[in-house]
Amino acid sequence: MASTADSRKPRRGRRIVSRILLGLLALLGLVTVGFLIWANTGVMRAEPGPLAAVAANPAVTITDSPEAIILTPSDGDSTDGLVFIPGAKVGAGAYVSNLSGVVERDGVTVIITKPTLNLAFFDLRPLGDFTELAPGVNQWFVGGHSLGGVKACQFATEPVLSGLVLFASYCANDLSASDLPVLSIGGSQDNLSTPAKIENASDRLPSDAEFIIVAGANHARFGDYGPQSGDGTATINSDEMRDVLTEDLGTFFDAA
Repeated sequence: MASTADSRKPRRGRRIVSRILLGLLALLGLVTVGFLIWANTGVMRAEPGPLAAVAANPAVTITDSPEAIILTPSDGDSTDGLVFIPGAKVGAGAYVSNLSGVVERDGVTVIITKPTLNLAFFDLRPLGDFTELAPGVNQWFVGGHSLGGVKACQFATEPVLSGLVLFASYCANDLSASDLPVLSIGGSQDNLSTPAKIENASDRLPSDAEFIIVAGANHARFGDYGPQSGDGTATINSDEMRDVLTEDLGTFFDAA
């Protein structure tokens, strides 16, 4: 006959396993809560001045939806569209001013996404979730700033696309065999996505990709969200940057 001590061993083992599992679940919960707090802390929001200036512009209509901020020409005449993905922990509104120029001048619809947890890599929504927000557009481009550009590169094989736009960014995946038109715009004062880093990753893009370095632009100048840690100092102001981006983007869209 089994002893009382022997019969207690399985129960003791189960208790130990249960405690380990509960401990792991508690640790996972703490890590999850900590990550959610981190993802929503220190988000770089749009500076109010540039955003208010676009809101007051009668030529541009701003629609703020849960999925994205949508910029459309107020006359409703738009056949080209750009899905634009923000950099890590940068609010979508920070790109409204810089991207409003092509809306007003070239009639491009711009959809600035609101990534899950403010980080593009955690946004698992397909490109179609954003293009369907502007059903009248028949030619689509995708682009992004910094980490958002890395995410945009992952959409680059979508057959609906006519081009890829990178702001202070570069691809992690290899698109060198693609015939997709690519425009890469960097800043001479960018200490994060430096011109050297962009050049070193250029072999992942098609051989005819166009590279532009904006004199005086730092990493944060591609949006309007204030200074960013580790960045260089911009010597070009917000209005000048918007004008440069409007010209470069308009030329690229027209050539596609």
